[in-house]
Amino acid sequence: MRERYERTPAAPRPRRARTRLAAVLALLAALLVPGVGGAQQASAAGPSFRFVDIPVAPGVALKANVYVPAGADAAHPAPVVVMPASWSMPTLEYVVPARQLAESGYIALSYTARGFWLSGGEIGVAGPDDVADISRVIDWALANTPADASRIGMAGVSYGAGLGLLGAAHDPRIKAVAALSGWADLVDSIYMGQTQHVQSAAGLAVAGYLTGRPSSEFSQFLVDFLTTANVPELIAWANVRSPATYVDRLNANGAAVMLANAWGDSIFPPNQLAEFYGRLTVPKRLEFRPGDHATPEIPGLAGLPNDTWANTRAWLDRYLKGTDNGIDRQPPVQIKPRLEGGYEGYADWADLTGSRLDLRLGDNGWSRTGPLAPDAGTGWSTRIGTNVDSGANGGIIFLTNLVEEYLRIPPTVSVPMLPRAVAAVWQSDRLAAESQVRGTANLHVTVTPTASQGTFIAYLYDVDALGVGRLVTHAPYTFFGKQAWRPFAADVELLATAYDVPAGHRLALVVDTVDLLYLEQNPALSSLAFGSPAADPSWISVPLR
Repeated sequence: MRERYERTPAAPRPRRARTRLAAVLALLAALLVPGVGGAQQASAAGPSFRFVDIPVAPGVALKANVYVPAGADAAHPAPVVVMPASWSMPTLEYVVPARQLAESGYIALSYTARGFWLSGGEIGVAGPDDVADISRVIDWALANTPADASRIGMAGVSYGAGLGLLGAAHDPRIKAVAALSGWADLVDSIYMGQTQHVQSAAGLAVAGYLTGRPSSEFSQFLVDFLTTANVPELIAWANVRSPATYVDRLNANGAAVMLANAWGDSIFPPNQLAEFYGRLTVPKRLEFRPGDHATPEIPGLAGLPNDTWANTRAWLDRYLKGTDNGIDRQPPVQIKPRLEGGYEGYADWADLTGSRLDLRLGDNGWSRTGPLAPDAGTGWSTRIGTNVDSGANGGIIFLTNLVEEYLRIPPTVSVPMLPRAVAAVWQSDRLAAESQVRGTANLHVTVTPTASQGTFIAYLYDVDALGVGRLVTHAPYTFFGKQAWRPFAADVELLATAYDVPAGHRLALVVDTVDLLYLEQNPALSSLAFGSPAADPSWISVPLR
């Protein structure tokens, strides 16, 4: 078994920690996978399993494993599903769902992405080499397994999801993709609102350096990202790695695309997936559930009952096997509201929002309006200091939304106790009926800074009779190159969500300048004023089902 995990001759010698973990993973494989450690063949009734090295470039081989279903041979080729491992994860990540796929008739081939663990090469962050690797892995499967060249699919979580979308855009042999907790627009994922998502970027960087060999290009990207240097180059680098850049190719190739993410995904927020979904013209499906990055898929990786993986298998069955299982006749947009139990189906993403609650920001609260007239408003201003955390925040990556997913406890604050010196607060009247927030809320506000650059974060809360606010959605906003003391209009798109606000509760908008999720750009001793000029009133528009 150890020989199969040896590094290819051209690759650097592995760190001791990675070598020890490889031995642990081999032991786990021997325990979890029938036949491993012996003849490497399952029982006659089950799929066979083996570890393989897949050469993808001179001196570079990817560590992989492959299940082949019983009865598959040259005369009876089987559909194949390629499963790239997640960021910093080894190929055994998918050992359970891959076996389940094999038991239902698929060749399931999963591999450790280039640069991670014992795979050769360097981490390129879904760059051109990683995309080329996908086609070479498919070539290997066609040459070394009884794979059906007309029935090739991809499925994966996180990094594997993004690679699946990029692969389908570049290789027309791929007929179906299930992208779970992936990204479409890498720029919007890591730099939404021109604000660095520092916790998620730091987590990915640390994991990458601990488990792999980052390329010099990746290291330079991290420097530019954290220092806001060379922003045009940073955006160009990210665009090359964004499936949204290649949506026309994806549509032309025709692969059926299933997207599944969490509302609270702190690495790949929902807005960019919803926009990408709207641009697809192929058979498509979009699912959103409570949780954080990859947390909805984790139970399925362990073999537990799981909606995401069940739908993934149904999607692959429909578009690789031709099974008439009805998944293509369901409403293609399937959402599960936060803190609630059931799914809702919609014909399109835009159908989530049936109406909007438009609320104009007033000096001492909100006043409800109909459509906002351009000359409405009385004019007012409220100023807050910067660089002090008010207590309003989006939480901690993974932990906060995981708690909400399983305990139904979202991030909370006491709205009356928020310090008004560093937090601007507006509240609506009590809502006469339950308000089902569905989609993307938009904020328009006039900002007067004392410096040329700055950051603020807008939070929308559901506030009960005791003043306890439960976070509905939020978004950061950073600006550069403004003139001090000169007002400008800021338009903020908050993160898409599905949240039911009970009757009798209020909505509260809170704006402050510090959130540990983000890297803020407020100079010391600066402040921000928020106003509503008569000619351009400030407002927030909340989408309702």
